[in-house]
Amino acid sequence: MQLIIGAGPVGSATARILAARGERVRLVTRSGSGPDLPGVERVAADAADAARLTDLAAGATVVYNCANPAYHRWPELWPPIAAAVLAAAEAAGAVLVTVGNLYGYGEVAGPITERTPMRPTSAKSAVRVKMWQDALAAHRAGRVRATEARGSDYLGAGTRSMMTELVLPRVLAGKRAFVPGDLDAPHSFTYVGDVARTVVALGSDERAWGRAWHVPTAPAVSVRAATTRACESVGAPAPRLSPMPDAMLRVGGLFSADAREFPKVAYQWRRPFVLDSTEATATFGITATPLDEALAETAKSLTR
Repeated sequence: MQLIIGAGPVGSATARILAARGERVRLVTRSGSGPDLPGVERVAADAADAARLTDLAAGATVVYNCANPAYHRWPELWPPIAAAVLAAAEAAGAVLVTVGNLYGYGEVAGPITERTPMRPTSAKSAVRVKMWQDALAAHRAGRVRATEARGSDYLGAGTRSMMTELVLPRVLAGKRAFVPGDLDAPHSFTYVGDVARTVVALGSDERAWGRAWHVPTAPAVSVRAATTRACESVGAPAPRLSPMPDAMLRVGGLFSADAREFPKVAYQWRRPFVLDSTEATATFGITATPLDEALAETAKSLTR
């Protein structure tokens, strides 16, 4: 049995891959949601409840932490979830695979590799670093076998990112989109299906354990180029894009908790933000989905 915590785009895609391979999957969410598939048992539980999660993990060979608590409450919500997931994996003797991100690296000049030092710049990024440090310490102590998959901003149906929530819905509707960043700086976009393929590979390959890996990701392009190609994929008019004035961003923060969090990670969009994922491709043979395919799927999902 393999245990997945979280049924968002990554957790659901991971469940589909495992179920297609004939694996028995237990999928845990607060509401008991997730894909209704043969071999997939959906369970309603609180991921921060260590005792309950430990019971659910009994017999699991791999525990996948695909949870994603409310963005603006990460410093509050992540620590108890991460501690409960780690405890459950340890009790089960399972491999722990965590879906991470690039926040912990902070502001970086040049491509980001797995060897780039972790330099968190906010409470949001610090909590992600602490999660990995705790899992790695448990791994080194022989208490668990841990690994982490890190991707950049997601593309794919159902994903949530600046592109999928702020930019593409507007331009695909023929409206102007205001982007809080440099329209022409290269930026890495990671396809959610590649995240799922990577975490499944990490859970079953002992070469993966004891370190983090970057999800195979297509070459970086600018927001302007990505948006243009997304529009072309569904026959939409050329996008109208403008830089977002700081005053507009501040006003947005009055009405949206997520918008208030954006200045803490704005550096990712105001300068080149490039992910180097060559190690995972070389080690596991996973290649990134072509960017145009990822953009087309994303655009189609937003125009249905």
